[in-house]
Amino acid sequence: MRNKIKQLLKKEGGFTLVELLAVLAILALIVGIAIPMIGGVVKSSEDIANDAQVELIVNAAQLQAAEKGVSLNSTQTINIDDLVRDNYLEYDEGNEGKTLKITKNATSGV
Repeated sequence: MRNKIKQLLKKEGGFTLVELLAVLAILALIVGIAIPMIGGVVKSSEDIANDAQVELIVNAAQLQAAEKGVSLNSTQTINIDDLVRDNYLEYDEGNEGKTLKITKNATSGV
């Protein structure tokens, strides 16, 4: 009985090199699949955020035009600085001089 206990205590339980390599291969496969998917999600969210900002600017321009009693047309250019100055928009420093051309499309209805 004593010898069996000594044998059990001496026996080192660990992973073989093949088992470790198999785990690393599985992890590499998971990472290889996940990274492109995450990149697609980030790009998609940036596109959605940009579309939302454009829609916000268009809505601000429409509100300004409605309050001034002017109608917007597809050839008109709106200066974003005018929208900010009249408190229709807010934006960070460094964006001075940006303009937006109002065009007709299905989403904004302009």
